[in-house]
Amino acid sequence: MAGGATTGGAARAETYAGVRNWLLLPSWLVLCILVLAPIGIMLVYSFLTKEFRGGVIWEFSLAAYDQFFCDRGLFGDEPCSIEWTYITIFWRSIWQAGAATLLALLIGFPTAFFIATRPERSRPLWVFLITVPYWVNLLIRTVSMKFLLRDNGPMNDALIGMGVIAEPITIINTNLAVQIGLFYSYLPFMVLPIYAAVERFDFRLSEAAADLYASKWVTLRRVVLPAVRPGVIAGCILVFVPSLGAFLAPDLLGGAKNFMIGSLIEEQFKGSAGNWPFGAAAAMILLSMVLVILLISARQSQRSSA
Repeated sequence: MAGGATTGGAARAETYAGVRNWLLLPSWLVLCILVLAPIGIMLVYSFLTKEFRGGVIWEFSLAAYDQFFCDRGLFGDEPCSIEWTYITIFWRSIWQAGAATLLALLIGFPTAFFIATRPERSRPLWVFLITVPYWVNLLIRTVSMKFLLRDNGPMNDALIGMGVIAEPITIINTNLAVQIGLFYSYLPFMVLPIYAAVERFDFRLSEAAADLYASKWVTLRRVVLPAVRPGVIAGCILVFVPSLGAFLAPDLLGGAKNFMIGSLIEEQFKGSAGNWPFGAAAAMILLSMVLVILLISARQSQRSSA
C-alpha cells in the first residue's frame, strides 16, 4: 500500500515535467516585458547623448555618468574633479531612507508582536486596521500629512492645547518631515513581514527561557530576535528600498533643501528639456546600489541558514 502510494505520488510529480517550461512561460513573459525590458531601455538611454533642445541623440557615450561623478567647470573643458552635489544628494537619500527604516522598525516590531500575540480570532481585525489607511492613494496621503504637519495644522494645535509648546514649531520643509512622510508611507511593509514571522514563532521557547531565569530583555535578544530575524530583514529591505527612491515625500514635505535621488531622477524626465540620459544614469546607479544591498542581504541569509 505504502509502495503504491509512493509510486503514484512520483508519477503525479512527473506528470507536468514535459510542459514545465511552457507553464512558466506566462511568468517569464511578464517578467521580461514589465521588468527586464524597462531596465534594458533605461540602461541604453544612460549611454546616449542629450540633445540640446531636449530628447536624445543616438550617439553612445559616458557623458551622463561623467556628469554624475565629475565636475568639469562651466564650459565642460576643465579636468575632472569630484562632483559633490549629486554625491551629497545620494548620501542624503541613503541616510534619510535609513532613518525612516529605523523608525519603522522601532514602531513596527512592537506593533507586529502585539498583533501576533492577540487571540487568533481578533488578529485579522488588527491587520485590517494597519492596512486600511493605505487603501488611499500615496499622493493623497502625503498631501494629508503636509496638512497635518504645517505650522497651523492639527499637530501644532494639539501640542499647544496640551501645553507642550508655547508657539508652533516648524516641521514642514525639514529632514524630520521627510522621515515622518517616509515612515508613514511604508510602515505596513515593516509590520506585515515581522507579524508573519512572529506568528510562526514557538512561544514555548520563550517560556523555557523564562523558566531558566532569563530576563525579558535576554529572552527577546537571545531567543525571539534570532527566530524572527528573516521577517525583520525582509521588513527593513521592503522599507529601505522604496524609501531610497521616493520622491513624493521629499518634494511635498522636504522642499528644495531636502532633495533626494528619486526627486533628482524625476526632474530629469519632466518636460521636453529634461536630461534623459542623465536621469537614466542616476537611475542605473541607484538600481546598482539596491542590487548590492539585496545581494549582501541574500548572502547573510544563506550564512545564517547554514
